[in-house]
Amino acid sequence: MFINLCGLEIEYCVQGEGDIPVILLHGWGSSFEVYSGIIRALSDRCRFYALNFPGCGNSQIMPSPWTLDDYCGLVKEFAKAFNIESPVIIGHSHGGRTALKLAAEKIIEPSKLVLLDSAGIIPKKSFKQKFRAKSFKAIKRVLLSPPFKNRSKALLDKARAHYGSADYNAAKPVLRQTMVSLVNTDLTDIIPKIDCPTLLIWGENDTDTPLYCGKKIESLIKDSGLCVIKNTGHFSFCEKPYEAAAILRSFIK
Repeated sequence: MFINLCGLEIEYCVQGEGDIPVILLHGWGSSFEVYSGIIRALSDRCRFYALNFPGCGNSQIMPSPWTLDDYCGLVKEFAKAFNIESPVIIGHSHGGRTALKLAAEKIIEPSKLVLLDSAGIIPKKSFKQKFRAKSFKAIKRVLLSPPFKNRSKALLDKARAHYGSADYNAAKPVLRQTMVSLVNTDLTDIIPKIDCPTLLIWGENDTDTPLYCGKKIESLIKDSGLCVIKNTGHFSFCEKPYEAAAILRSFIK
C-alpha cells in the first residue's frame, strides 16, 4: 500500500490485531520486511504501522538530499495520517537514530521507545578507517583541481568505489549525500531529554554501531535498560528472533 507523504509516494503496511500502537522504523538500505518476525510474534497485542523510507522498498526516492529533520518530518506526517497517539516506537540503526530525535525533541511523544542496534552516536573510527577517509579526501582534492577537473569523473568514481562503504557505493547519488549528512549527525547532546521508558537491544558483536554506543545511550537516558544478545551482530533481533521477541514481549505489556 502507498500513501503520499512529504510529496512522495511512500510504501507502508499496517498489521496486527492488538490495541497497542507501534511505529516501526527500519535501518539504512533496509525495509519494513526486516520486522516480519517481530510482527508475527507480537501481533496479538500490537497494531504495527510501518513505512519504507524514501528510496527503500518501493518508496519513491527524494529529489534532493535529506537531513535527519526531514526523516522526522516524514514520520510525524505518517503518524498524523493514521491518528496514532502515544505509540511505542521501535527503530533499528538509522530508524533508531530517527526515533531518538523524535522522542528527544517531542516531535512525537512515544509511550515507550525501543532501540535496536541504534545509530545516533558517532562511533570512534579505527586507524584503518581514518587512513581510508584521509586518502580519499586527498585523491578527491587532486582530481577536482583545475588540471584534472574536466576529465576526472571516471577516476573519482573509481576512488569512491574503492574507499566507500558497501552501503555508500550501492546508493544513488542523492542517497549518498543523504547518508553523509546522517552519519555525521551526533545526537549525544539531546538524548538526555528523552523521558519515556526505553529499551535497548544490542548485538554483542555489532561492528556498525558497536556495543559501547549502546552503553553510552543507556547512560544518557534516565529510564532505560540495555539487553545484549550474545553472538550476534548489527541485526541482532533477526539473528536471534525468539530471544528478541521474548524481550520485547516483556517490555511491551
